[in-house]
Amino acid sequence: QVQLVESGGGLVQAGGSLRLSCAASGRTFSTYTMSWFRQAPGKEREFVAGITWSGARTYADSVKGRFTISRDNAKNTVQLQMNSVKPEDTAVYYCAVQRSVVVTRRENEYEYWGQGTQVTVSS
Repeated sequence: QVQLVESGGGLVQAGGSLRLSCAASGRTFSTYTMSWFRQAPGKEREFVAGITWSGARTYADSVKGRFTISRDNAKNTVQLQMNSVKPEDTAVYYCAVQRSVVVTRRENEYEYWGQGTQVTVSS
């Protein structure tokens, strides 16, 4: 059974940093693309960042230059380093994986999802 478990969320002040992690189990995801999405209250879920099995990264414009996605294929994990966070980064962050060699931003193309972790940025 495939399972994605996010961790690392919490409360942080604007301008601070936070590191999210997602651990995947149930199969090997080394050839899958792994991504982060987020959903703010009252808004639709949106793409944040993605990384292919070979390490190619894609970011949403809103986080480019502030967030960094990385992965460890041996451990089946993906991380999201969030720096210079803003109140508008407040959301539930989800880890997702897709059987693709490129990163896509459409959530319906992702096969597996985690339960999410809350990130709250105070001003």
